[in-house]
Amino acid sequence: MAGGNDSDTSSEKQVMESSKRCDENESRGNWTNSIDFFLSCVGYAVGLGNIWRFPYICFTSGGGAFLIPYLIALAVCGLPLFFLEVAIGQFSGSGGILVWNISPILRGVGFGMVMVPTIYCTIYNVVMAYILFYLAMSFTKLLPWETCLNPWNTAACLQRGYDLLGSHNMSGESNQSQLVDAMMDNITADAGTANISGVVTRSSSATEEFFYNFVLEISEGLHDLGGFHWKLLLAYCIGCFIVLVCLSKGVKSTGKVVYFTVTFPYLILLILLVRGVTLPGALNGIKFYLCPKWEALLEFKVWGLAFVQIFYSLGQGWGAVVTMASYNRFHNNMLIECYLVPVVNSATSLLAGFVVFSVLGYMAEVAQVDIKDIVADGPGLAFMAYPEAITHMALSPLWSILFFFMLLTVVLDSQFVGMETVITSFRDILPARYQKRHLLITVIISGLMFVLGLVFTSRGGSYIFILIDWYCVGLPAMCLSIVEALVVGWIYGADRLLDEVTLMVGKPVFGRSVLAVMWKFIVPAILFFILAFTFITHEPVTYLNYDYPRWSIAAAWTLAAMTILLIPMYAVYYLTRVDRKGSLWQRLRRGLQPSKEWGPAVEPYRSDYWHQRLAQGHVAPPEYMEPNEQKMQFLNNKPE
Repeated sequence: MAGGNDSDTSSEKQVMESSKRCDENESRGNWTNSIDFFLSCVGYAVGLGNIWRFPYICFTSGGGAFLIPYLIALAVCGLPLFFLEVAIGQFSGSGGILVWNISPILRGVGFGMVMVPTIYCTIYNVVMAYILFYLAMSFTKLLPWETCLNPWNTAACLQRGYDLLGSHNMSGESNQSQLVDAMMDNITADAGTANISGVVTRSSSATEEFFYNFVLEISEGLHDLGGFHWKLLLAYCIGCFIVLVCLSKGVKSTGKVVYFTVTFPYLILLILLVRGVTLPGALNGIKFYLCPKWEALLEFKVWGLAFVQIFYSLGQGWGAVVTMASYNRFHNNMLIECYLVPVVNSATSLLAGFVVFSVLGYMAEVAQVDIKDIVADGPGLAFMAYPEAITHMALSPLWSILFFFMLLTVVLDSQFVGMETVITSFRDILPARYQKRHLLITVIISGLMFVLGLVFTSRGGSYIFILIDWYCVGLPAMCLSIVEALVVGWIYGADRLLDEVTLMVGKPVFGRSVLAVMWKFIVPAILFFILAFTFITHEPVTYLNYDYPRWSIAAAWTLAAMTILLIPMYAVYYLTRVDRKGSLWQRLRRGLQPSKEWGPAVEPYRSDYWHQRLAQGHVAPPEYMEPNEQKMQFLNNKPE
């Protein structure tokens, strides 16, 4: 008997060691190791918003005082919601759609969570094209947005600070005064009202004109798309191809690419920080960034912005966190990633603020203007304010290359995860014979997104980009997260999910009771607060003083509403087509409870889970009601 026990123990150890060397889920695959998952989560969470949005919000919302509501938002909303999505993804081994076997009548939430990253990845493919455009134009001795002497410049072009730079001119050209004189000759008496591509009616900087007149070749509005801008289209094609190649082998390839694309931005941020803090005026910029304005803590808007920033930064409600976690091995210690990723994300935002404001402080010093007059957020920071600051540094092309290559890797990380979310979710619901054709599925979905995004490379594409980004990404994701939190907290049960986390990690969850309270009460309440705050502070879309026609705003709202309307639409389909047995009330109750497909995706974990549920007096799927002798032998380690 003892010899039998030793034999079974040895066999079980061999199975465990074998599972570490190969995929547990042979049809979907797994991360090679937990570091792949961690880096992918960091790469997804740390996006352009950390670099071009957080510093501006911190500066305008109380400086250092803003960190208090921001960190509170991280603790009571960001971290618990991130933990929830990792838990259901790893436990079920399913993507954004099939994970809703947890409450099948609400599978429309899953389809909505696929639609959001589809929209996001489609529009942000063109952001990658912008970055590639700037990167390619940086390989020159004199950056093309450094002067007003280019074919795309107008009489309104101004070169801020050139007459004050002296030896600080990054290109080191000796004919600097000649450039200034030539620039001044091009400015007519009515420069303050001159026109940039028929759009901007004010004096403009060289960087603005480079972006609008050369990179975008921007038209006058939606009524004039103006055809494709072939240079931008070429950059767009290159960017989409890079993403496709990196996704070709699924998480096996992206899990290796992120070792570079996630770590490289931190190296560049540190290099830019060291360079920035050594520049004249850098300290003033950092003071402007973090100088606390304690009275701001009394403002409702400051607290709202803190929670909104945390929500958008961690990317909940997009199905991406669930999808990444679904590739974990069942017994992966997810607790480390759940606590560490949100903290790393917030620390990166803070670091990016130091990088940005140290350089903007120098730029203000050179141009002899207030920092508040040059600070910007969003694309304005990435493609105008920071590039202009770079032109005032020595070896400016080098710093430009580093900066835009860093932005490229940041965007690639977000695109990898967003695209993989869409690909995985649709592959999961395909018949089994098609699920292993990952490359074919990837090519088809990537091709569809490529075609959908072509319109953004037209001369009027930026108007459509701003419109969709303004209405169709944030609000739908917030509504989906509210439903997700309510389902897990109240219908499925916070305690049940925490029991399942304990089963996966093999030890009690630290702060279990606190997490349960947060999932049931605090997180849903905060999400409702964020949604209400967003609607209260919402303003109509604005872009270059262009008045969007009513039909375009209505179309954008319709697209945003469709993401949310998928929930009731699928619920009606479920009640009328999927489950027809019993009364409406009986079907509704069954639809809200986990389906028989819910649970761990692979054996022996699935059997283990349902047998434990059965032993605790719960109902299990029919195939587990009377487990066969072989399963009992494996699970209980009893020799025959």
